[in-house]
Amino acid sequence: MPFRAVRYTGAAGPLADLVAPPYDAVDDVERARLYTRSPYNVVHVTLPESAEAAGRLYRKWLANGILAPDEDAATWLVSERYVGPDGVERERLGVIGSVTAEPYAAGGVWPHEQTHERIRKERLALLRATRVQPEPLLLLSADALDLEVPERAPDLEVDATRLWRVDGSTAIDAGQLLVADGHHRYESAVELGRELGEWSRVMALVVPIDDPGLHVFSTHRVFSQRPDLSEEPSGEEVAGLAEALTALDGEPREQSAAVAYRPGRVELVRGSDGELDAQLVERLGLDGIRYTWRVDDATTAVDRGESDAAFLVRAPRIEDVFRFARRGELMPAKSTYFTPKPLSGLVFHPLER
Repeated sequence: MPFRAVRYTGAAGPLADLVAPPYDAVDDVERARLYTRSPYNVVHVTLPESAEAAGRLYRKWLANGILAPDEDAATWLVSERYVGPDGVERERLGVIGSVTAEPYAAGGVWPHEQTHERIRKERLALLRATRVQPEPLLLLSADALDLEVPERAPDLEVDATRLWRVDGSTAIDAGQLLVADGHHRYESAVELGRELGEWSRVMALVVPIDDPGLHVFSTHRVFSQRPDLSEEPSGEEVAGLAEALTALDGEPREQSAAVAYRPGRVELVRGSDGELDAQLVERLGLDGIRYTWRVDDATTAVDRGESDAAFLVRAPRIEDVFRFARRGELMPAKSTYFTPKPLSGLVFHPLER
């Protein structure tokens, strides 16, 4: 559905100083930098000192004209140009709109990854206090959407992200939706709706699965303080990393596989039929694990002795993600890496209708 967006005004300064990656893509160093970049940067709301402080600040920005609501409801066509971890330049097209945050059991929106209770509670507390969503979730539509970049100049533009306002009150039938990124925020909106006695809504960037610019990338696993993983062979030894990665790409998709990178040894590990690569690695447990999309980050940590082992996996295909969701199964956390993550602060979605 179209929604009446709240946006930064000229009083806030250049938009480039005000937007930020979503909260889960900002580390402590980046948070500190954005905090000082502008007193109105959106991280003051998305990563506040407390939820209550964020609520007070958001209302102050509205009262002082730093933020202002649009006069009419609209959806927003979005173009995001990016270079993925594979070095390929792409353009992803989608539409930002307001989506009913109904429980997964209703069947309109599917999850694909597990969530963590602590993070859900944090996001719920923030949503209660602010009653606004400053960043869209990323949802995938199983249906094709008729999206085309307008010839006119964008209404909003920051770096490689461009937005065009689409006026009107007509809803878009996007068909079956799947949460690609933003499970915790979606589930917190559902919970708030239960508390209020009516379904809440979420702001979402909806991208059709047939969009040429849509791509899912690998998230590799790196283990520290796990000496058991550094010593015990578990697969077929391969001469080097390049050869192992080539062999991994050639493995049948019907069976899980991974490259195990240990001090002085590289192996190709094979798993079970019908299993994801991430599920194969998850059998080792989650103690000491961290995640990275960069192969060199994973292998360098092992070479330097900072980590005991790294497991390099293939990215699941879009059809794999939908296959798991359709069966009602959840993939392991960090099974997918969708990039770019939609920026926070371009448009705000107030919960009040």
